[in-house]
Amino acid sequence: MGTTETGQPVNRFELLVQSVTDYAIFMLNPAGFVVSWNSGAQRIKGYSADEIIGQHFSAFYTEEDRAAHVPAAVLRTAEVEGRFEAEGWRLRKDGTRFWANVVIDPIRDPAGHLLGFAKVTRDLTERRAAQEELRRSEERFRLLVQSVTDYAIYMIDPVGTITSWNSGAERFKGYSAEEIMGQNFARFYSEEDRMAGLPSRALDTAQREGRFEAEGWRIRKDGTRFWASVVIDPIRDPAGELLGFAKITRDLTERRQAAQALEQAREAIFQSQKMDAIGKLTGGVAHDFNNLLAVIVGSLDLARQRLAAGADISRYLDNAMTAADRGATLTQRMLAFARKQELKLEQVDCIGLIHGMADLLKTTIGSSVAIETRFPLSLRPAHADPAQLELALINLAVNARDAMPDGGRLLIEGSEITLALGDQPDLAAGSFIRLTVTDEGEGMDEATLARAREPFFTTKGVGKGTGLGLSMIHGFTQQCGGAMTIASQPGKGTSVSIWLPVALIDASNERTAIPCEPDELETEPLVILAVDDDDLVLTNTAGMLETMGHTVFQAGSGREALHMLEQGRIDLVVTDHAMPGMTGAQLADAIEQAYPDLPVLIITGYAELPADASRRLRLDKPFRQAELAMMVHRIRHDSALRRLVPIGTDSHP
Repeated sequence: MGTTETGQPVNRFELLVQSVTDYAIFMLNPAGFVVSWNSGAQRIKGYSADEIIGQHFSAFYTEEDRAAHVPAAVLRTAEVEGRFEAEGWRLRKDGTRFWANVVIDPIRDPAGHLLGFAKVTRDLTERRAAQEELRRSEERFRLLVQSVTDYAIYMIDPVGTITSWNSGAERFKGYSAEEIMGQNFARFYSEEDRMAGLPSRALDTAQREGRFEAEGWRIRKDGTRFWASVVIDPIRDPAGELLGFAKITRDLTERRQAAQALEQAREAIFQSQKMDAIGKLTGGVAHDFNNLLAVIVGSLDLARQRLAAGADISRYLDNAMTAADRGATLTQRMLAFARKQELKLEQVDCIGLIHGMADLLKTTIGSSVAIETRFPLSLRPAHADPAQLELALINLAVNARDAMPDGGRLLIEGSEITLALGDQPDLAAGSFIRLTVTDEGEGMDEATLARAREPFFTTKGVGKGTGLGLSMIHGFTQQCGGAMTIASQPGKGTSVSIWLPVALIDASNERTAIPCEPDELETEPLVILAVDDDDLVLTNTAGMLETMGHTVFQAGSGREALHMLEQGRIDLVVTDHAMPGMTGAQLADAIEQAYPDLPVLIITGYAELPADASRRLRLDKPFRQAELAMMVHRIRHDSALRRLVPIGTDSHP
């Protein structure tokens, strides 16, 4: 107890109570009438002290609570139990309601007689509104999750125990919430996955990296499997403590089955297209080769008849040889189209090559077409096979001539162009030599232009073209690292461009000259072992070698050849590559192991050999005797290969 400046006594506890504004603190007498009132009570309830003191505290209760005798009940509880606390709606002076937290304590004298009640009320309207909104939000979220049927959305605790379950999970996993709650989520995995520790690894990954996502097989309640997309996210409290995981699973079985069915359909379509292309290729090749074989068989048959009569047969032999050469050219075109033609890539002077072809081009296309060339003063060399480039240019010249039946002008031009990435489809960034052949013919429409590169597609009449020309050029340019482009419009002619990469200057790329005239080659006899599984080809190869003056032994397989090598001394082995049991390359490897100084020449009708066989000498089919003689001459004069190798005894097999 203190005093004021006027000397009046002051109750400090009363000052303390009066200064509280967030709580209504007031006193009731034993009958429930208000006997004191603080500023907090006035702020919360709206009554001044003069208005409310002497009034019954039931005025703060709703009509329903008063009718139920709630005010009397709360006082009785406080008196009997020593305390009453509750929350509920209370009324302000203006009739509005607020949510109140109420505490009532009895006040007794030292003798224990009831003097009244201390009543503390706090306005919790805003907090209750926030809690109610949170509850509604949680309820909306619960309903949202529960209503999702296409996804299994549920929670698991840190060790994988399921703590919630939605209808989507029940729909495609088969468990009701009562069956699965409290179970470990590992039961959805296959036995193999559980043994491999996949469930625990998934939780570890989600906890460590903040997310786990995968697809795989999962197990339903009935034991059937479904293909699932799984996402697991960790759930943490504001302090970062792990509370559990949110797991979302989607059944992708139908989508996976549809994707597999689509892939199977695509494979079936691709196989059908491939078989269709093979059919066209086979039909075209059979047609052209039958024509060539008809010439060869007919000419040789006539030659045999005339030979019996003692007549001159050179004409028929020439016809057969011409047809055979055409067959070899057709094979080269097919290999080039398939990008399997063996190319001898080197630096090519395109200006010199085209000028050197001038007479050949004039002879090939005739006098009705005027040939013009347009080149810069200098042009860097291209990286290409000169023989295949010549063949490509001749094909384009012939196509141009056929497009101008009444004659016209043929323009061949060259230039060097530097491309950035994406400037030209199918070409990398870099410098290229572009050779363009342009005619003034009838041109092509869009449909024809789209099919121009297809094998055996031709707009020429029967017997006037195989339809492999542009296909061959396309394959040839691709092998060189370049491309072929076509521009054409009906009635405005056609331009075909060959793009070849610029060659890097390297003196080591220069080829060593080999004598080209077989009559000038030395004929020092060698002992040669010829190997081929085809008796006709073997007899022909041996006959060519014997005509050159060499001694030739024949073997029908690689095993037989190795056996014969053990019997005597051989200077050279000439073997076919494509043989059953042991290929020519495998035979060469075996010979190198046993007889490291014995040279081997591999003859092949196909461009590709094993990678480790690229260092060996080879001769492509078909070949003439002069080409075989040049290869033998080259081998004999090579310092590493011309020595005679003693093998076994001194006698020959």
